[in-house]
Amino acid sequence: MSTGPGADSAPAPATPDSQPTPKPAKSSMFSSLKVRNYRLFFMGQVVSNTGTWMQRIAQDWLVLTLTGSSAAVGITTALQFLPMLLFGLYGGVLVDRLPKRRTLLVTQMSMGVTGLALAVLTLTGQVEIWHVYVAAFAMGLATVVDNPARQSFVSEMVGPDQLQNAVSLNSANFQSARLIGPAVAGLMITGVGTGWAFLFNGLSFVAPITGLLLMRARELHAVERAPKSKGQLREGLRYVAGRPDLIWPIVLVGFVGTFAFNFPVYLSAFADDVFHAGAGSYSLFNTLMAVGSVTGALLAARRGTARLRVLSAAAVIFGTIEIVAAVTPSLWMFSLLMIPLGLFGMTVNVTANTTIQMSTDPAMRGRVMALYMMVFLGGSPVGAPIVGWITDAYGARVGLAVGGAIAAMAAAVIGVILARVGGLRLSVGWNGGHPRVRFVPREGERREERLATVG
Repeated sequence: MSTGPGADSAPAPATPDSQPTPKPAKSSMFSSLKVRNYRLFFMGQVVSNTGTWMQRIAQDWLVLTLTGSSAAVGITTALQFLPMLLFGLYGGVLVDRLPKRRTLLVTQMSMGVTGLALAVLTLTGQVEIWHVYVAAFAMGLATVVDNPARQSFVSEMVGPDQLQNAVSLNSANFQSARLIGPAVAGLMITGVGTGWAFLFNGLSFVAPITGLLLMRARELHAVERAPKSKGQLREGLRYVAGRPDLIWPIVLVGFVGTFAFNFPVYLSAFADDVFHAGAGSYSLFNTLMAVGSVTGALLAARRGTARLRVLSAAAVIFGTIEIVAAVTPSLWMFSLLMIPLGLFGMTVNVTANTTIQMSTDPAMRGRVMALYMMVFLGGSPVGAPIVGWITDAYGARVGLAVGGAIAAMAAAVIGVILARVGGLRLSVGWNGGHPRVRFVPREGERREERLATVG
């Protein structure tokens, strides 16, 4: 049994595959943009995400210019992720207590000020490496609260019916900026210098702040905030631990994020050591993966529902594609595999995010999403040294294959666990002369004991 507020208000269980159930209407690809408040939020994020990607490129280049050290770049990245690893759960507690719209106004303003400060220091020639370290850590601190607040605020803007569509469009938004931001940053750094990229990022926060201010509060879906009390962090952890439909997707995302999502390690090694093709091929790999990610996010927006079986299947396919890519002999075959790799990777991300949000009591959503983001964002920095050592010791092909195998095996095992908890069993048979593999209810299993999102 789950504990904590909202344990009794878990979603109604779903009907198994063998029972006739009314299928939810498939939403249009951009249906959540009909909601005015979300449309304002989305447009603000288009500008802000582009600025964020520009700052990432400019920041790495500035650190290399100041120090000539790749280790210093790694330190900067670590400082930006460290606050999420240390304080991420506490950020979720704050988000559950505070009004999310006002909270986002504060976090967005603080990140904008940080970007502008770094721009002024760089443009005036006063910047030193410790300034960049402080700015990276400050951005990380703001993200501790900003990230779970943005994730959980989506449901307040669009409601449960449009949640998957909105989460998917957010991902497409971010991945589209990943295509545009680095290219613009490269041109700007070459033409006028890194300081102007920082300036653009600082000013880009005007867009989401304006969107938040223009929202109509009466049109938001009211959510009861958690009252301030002791033990709320432990309460959130107990809540997740008591809900298999929450804990297992988070565990799966942890495996995938730690071992399979370390693309900077894998792709740079393939570009350099396997294909000997240089920085151009590394850029091509990332671009094609971003194209696949945008496609995956838009397809998820089109689906309209999120189920744990889709999450498990997508993670198995994602890991399998990594194994296939690891043994691919040709540069162009490897490059083309980046598109489905990005597509299924984004499907894992969006499906996990949506199922967790929809299965969580609103009063707990900030803490649950903070845990999810801490595992997802924190997995790569933790796993990077491990997969980096495997890649250095045994080669890029072995490193990528191991990462894919771990992701695929974890997804298969967790899929079976979720099926058993949900009262399902694996059925293998024939349908119209074709093999059919699916999960069906175990006989005698009570429907109310099944998980809502497994069916």
